[in-house]
Amino acid sequence: MDQTNAFDIVTPPASEPRSFTDAAAAVAHLNALYAEATAFLIARFNAVVAGEVPQARFRAFYPEIRITTTRYDQADSRLAFGHVAQPGTYAATITRPDLFRNYLEQQIGLLMQNHSVPVVVQGSTVPIPIHFAMAGRGDVALPENGEMTLSLRDIFDVPDLATTNDDIVNGEGVRNTDGSTPLAAFTAQRVDYSLARLAHYTATSAEHFQNHILFTNYQFYVDEFEAFARAALADPDSGYTEFVGPGDQVITEADAPLPGVARLPQMPTYHLKRGRNAGITLVNIGVGPSNAKTATDHIAVLRPHAWLMVGHCAGLRNSQSLGDFVLAHAYLREDNVLDADLPVWVPIPALAEIQIALQDAVAQVTQLEGYELKKIMRTGTVATIDNRNWELRDQSGPVQRLSQSRAIALDMESATIAANGFRFRVPYGTLLCVSDKPLHGELKLPGMASAFYKTQVARHLQIGIRAMELLREMPLERIHSRKLRSFDETAFL
Repeated sequence: MDQTNAFDIVTPPASEPRSFTDAAAAVAHLNALYAEATAFLIARFNAVVAGEVPQARFRAFYPEIRITTTRYDQADSRLAFGHVAQPGTYAATITRPDLFRNYLEQQIGLLMQNHSVPVVVQGSTVPIPIHFAMAGRGDVALPENGEMTLSLRDIFDVPDLATTNDDIVNGEGVRNTDGSTPLAAFTAQRVDYSLARLAHYTATSAEHFQNHILFTNYQFYVDEFEAFARAALADPDSGYTEFVGPGDQVITEADAPLPGVARLPQMPTYHLKRGRNAGITLVNIGVGPSNAKTATDHIAVLRPHAWLMVGHCAGLRNSQSLGDFVLAHAYLREDNVLDADLPVWVPIPALAEIQIALQDAVAQVTQLEGYELKKIMRTGTVATIDNRNWELRDQSGPVQRLSQSRAIALDMESATIAANGFRFRVPYGTLLCVSDKPLHGELKLPGMASAFYKTQVARHLQIGIRAMELLREMPLERIHSRKLRSFDETAFL
């Protein structure tokens, strides 16, 4: 029976905290609590739409997971996650435990293994906004004209941006309202916010995203990715099972048509799926650092194992040729979009595991090794700028800084993606392809571009895919290394 408190707030029945020593059982209970809470909200929403006059506010709460330690347990010092640094109580609100089941089971299992204590699953004190409870649901009754005669915020909790932020990942030293320490990098509200944004920007549901993300800035790569996906579906030994396009259009056969959508989203996204989300997702973020930040801000909540930029760039050295590859080992950040969250004085290091995978992938696809690789690939600093026509500025401006930084290539997305990977603790890397050399008179003209793209795009994409396959074969703790963790980190990856 519903319970009404003195403030006329109606909630589902409260559940008692339960302790678990089995990760799968803990996640199953998280799922049960979440399903009960959202079903309660949907039922009340449907009743209001049907004409019922509400006599109170309706509220349900996210479930939470909590762990308390009393000792300074010495976990394996090689691990970057899966343990807490000192005694205390740690907690995190959880949303969509069905979507994050594998992730949650893994993280909870590591906590139990490293600290030999149970975890507690219970309802939290954080309300679920009605907008997030309805997201992706097929059992929601919407008004015929799309408008409500009553204000939702008078009846239900709505998203509160004051508590939906990146304070945890930005290292603000926040604590939960009850004094406990955050267990995860994102709160449930922050995750729900991004899940909704992902559906909007990519026109695909969050459950289709894979753990290995490729970003590109040209549609040509999408065409090649679809061709690769169809070849993979035709190969019974590839391990890939489905290909998903915008509108959640799914094909499982190599020659099946992939229906289009009436209007492409801002960032068309395609998923070549494999068991346990071990496949590859390609996101066409378009051009510009703002798009790069938007995409990575939201994909980060899915906790992918790696993301790579495989796009085109301007070559800054006369010794480079169109079609050469650039492997970024440093970044010059003139994109400005992350300055408030990650100051420009923060170094963005190259990650050895990613660099090796990319270099090995280039060698395997091009059949070049060692010193011969230098004929087609150069390693150096990649600059990212927010001015598409940077070369028109006075030489004492960005061009001089590019020279002083020893940059060898420039684009509008790579440093943003790498910096947000650093900020969100997602392994990152960049392999670009030189499409023009504006400082040396080789501009990107339509005729030149067509010939260039035709010969180079397929090989470049194959290298990105092969790099992801090499990373997939690495142990998780090797990819998510200590290099991305500070000295005061959340236990969850």
